[in-house]
Amino acid sequence: MSKTHISVVTPVYGCYECLEQLYQRLNKSLSAITEDFEIIMVNDGSPDNSWKIIQQLAKQDNRVKGINLSRNFGQHYAIAAGLDYAWGDWVIVMDCDLQDQPEEIIKLYNKAQEGYEQVVGVRENRKDNFVTKLTSRLFYIVFNYLSDQTLDERIANFGIYSKSVIEQVKKYKEKDRSFGLLVTLVGFRRAEINIEHSLRVNGASSYDFRKRFNLAISHILSHSNKPLLLVVKAGFLCSLFSSVYALSLILRYIFWSQAVEGWTSVIVSLFFLSGMIISVIGMVGIYIGKIYSEVKERPLYIIHETTFLQE
Repeated sequence: MSKTHISVVTPVYGCYECLEQLYQRLNKSLSAITEDFEIIMVNDGSPDNSWKIIQQLAKQDNRVKGINLSRNFGQHYAIAAGLDYAWGDWVIVMDCDLQDQPEEIIKLYNKAQEGYEQVVGVRENRKDNFVTKLTSRLFYIVFNYLSDQTLDERIANFGIYSKSVIEQVKKYKEKDRSFGLLVTLVGFRRAEINIEHSLRVNGASSYDFRKRFNLAISHILSHSNKPLLLVVKAGFLCSLFSSVYALSLILRYIFWSQAVEGWTSVIVSLFFLSGMIISVIGMVGIYIGKIYSEVKERPLYIIHETTFLQE
C-alpha cells in the first residue's frame, strides 16, 4: 500500500488542549527514527474542538490523518478504527493525553529491533490517583483469576506492534473489546520494558468508578465462563449442606425425639437460595445478551468523515 515505516494510532476524547503538543512531540520523536511515519488521530465523538484541531494539524502536515467517528463508540473501538487505516510496518498505540510520553517511543522501537514482534510499556510509577490505581489493581486480580490470564495492571495500550501482530488483531471482531487483551491473545514474541508515565496534562479521565465497574464485569463475562462454573460449585455446596442439615434433623427426631426448630432457619435459607437463583439467572441472561449482541454483527464503528481519501 505504502512505504510507511511507523504508524501511530491514538484515540482522541476530551483532550483538544494537548493535541498540538502531542503532534509536536511525536514529530520530534518519530523523526529521530524515520521520516516515513503517519499519525492517525481518531476523534471518538469528543464534545470539544478536537476534530477542528485534528483538521488543522492534517492541513499542516499530510502525515497526520484524522478520522472522525459519527459518535462516541469507546476507546477500544476508536483504536480499531485507527488500526484499519494504519499502513506502517510498525504500529504504535498510545493515549492522547500525554500520559504516554512520545519520547519513550524510541526506547520501544529499539527494543523491537532486537527481534520482538510486540514491545509494551510497563508503567512502573503510575501517575494516576489512588482510586484509579486501586480499582485497576482489584480488576486485574479478579480478571486474571476468572479468565486464567496473567495480565499486569501496569501495562496499558502503549506499545509498538509489528504489522503481523496488527493484522491478526484486526481479525477479532467481537463487540466487547480490549486492545491490550487482544494483543496478548494473538501471541508472537513479546517484550515488556519500563517506561516513564506522566501526569495527565489536560482534562480528566472519562472513566469514573461506575464505568470501570461495568467495564470490568463486561470484560470478565466476555472472556471467561469461569463465573458459571463457580456458581455451579456454589450450588452443589448449598445442596450438600442442605442434605446434611436435613439428615441431621431427621436423626434428631428419630433418636432423640427433638422437634424441628421454628421457621427462622427456613426463612433465612429461603432468602439465601432465592438470591442465588436470581443471581444465576441474571448471569446467564448477561451471557445470552452478549451472544445476541455478537450475532447481530453490527459494525464496530461508523466513520463520519476523514482528512484523507478512504481506500
